[in-house]
Amino acid sequence: MLLNASIIVLHLIVSLVLIVFILLHAGRGGGLSDMFGGAGGGSMAGSTVVEKNLDRLTVVAALIFTFTSILLSMRLD
Repeated sequence: MLLNASIIVLHLIVSLVLIVFILLHAGRGGGLSDMFGGAGGGSMAGSTVVEKNLDRLTVVAALIFTFTSILLSMRLD
């Protein structure tokens, strides 16, 4: 029972973190680099280091979310 509760808590935390990471991603215009004072031509030069790290963190959070979703579906069934 304690394991189920800890997985649910982890799942909730990861889901909130995933929402924040997705909202931090760039839309059509600027993005995270513009919000933190990036150069004006930075969007044409490619992704900045911050945006690449944000992409990596988003992928890791999505993988953890997927793993906890599958784990919860198997444990609570």
